[in-house]
Amino acid sequence: MTFFEAIVSNHFLLWATLAGLLASVVGGIIGTYVVVKRIAFITGSISHSVLAGIGFSVWLERTQGISSGSPIIGALIASTISAMIIGYIHISYRQREDSVIAAVWSIGMALGVLFIAQTPGFAVELTNFLIGNILWVTPQDLILLAILDAVVIVVVVFLHEKLLAICFDEEQARLQGIHTHRLYILLLTLIAAAVVLLMQVVGIILVMTQLTLPPTIANIFTKKMKSMMLLSIILSCLFSFFGTLLAFQLDLPVGATIALLAGAAYLAAIAKKRLH
Repeated sequence: MTFFEAIVSNHFLLWATLAGLLASVVGGIIGTYVVVKRIAFITGSISHSVLAGIGFSVWLERTQGISSGSPIIGALIASTISAMIIGYIHISYRQREDSVIAAVWSIGMALGVLFIAQTPGFAVELTNFLIGNILWVTPQDLILLAILDAVVIVVVVFLHEKLLAICFDEEQARLQGIHTHRLYILLLTLIAAAVVLLMQVVGIILVMTQLTLPPTIANIFTKKMKSMMLLSIILSCLFSFFGTLLAFQLDLPVGATIALLAGAAYLAAIAKKRLH
């Protein structure tokens, strides 16, 4: 059976492919801001801290009988809190961003491990969250991903110019009367949403790769922000689709295959640039 035949006959594969494309749209948009502002490692901190939210939501359901809905909701809450903490401490206490990132990263992971240790039968699901299992996506997850997509796109459409200003010259933006602190925290919150979207596709460990490599490749070929964003979305969708196809044909983990495809494309883009 070919990949395209399998999509028609297997709803799980169809849902997985749609999830990858939905995540790629926001990943391409928000990843462009991440690369331009050079805050890629904040993505790593937020992505690893979501383990606390996932662990807590599953722990509540398994041990306390309290249903918290999809673990994505727990991940979204944890990632948003982490983003706001990073932004607030950086702005209010003038702490070095790398120190705050390390603290949030460590605390989020530690809380996640504690909840996981107290949750019976969580080992298999943990692997899916860490390295990604796109075939695990449900129709309810797709709806939530689509809502997150819509929210992020609407925010970016209305605030793109201001977000652009704080990415390139935050001090100049402040002099122009733009509320840079609020926008910075908003940008981190958008990154948190993008992390949760991409987590469904490539897993917690590889989120930073999928969020940063497509816009980094796009930046090699164009310096215009809108062109970079559009090319990043296209590349992210291509990596997701063909990564899923290759994983299906070769029986490989989907998330790792997508990330390796993006990495190979990045190396090829660098090589092409040097040759010219």
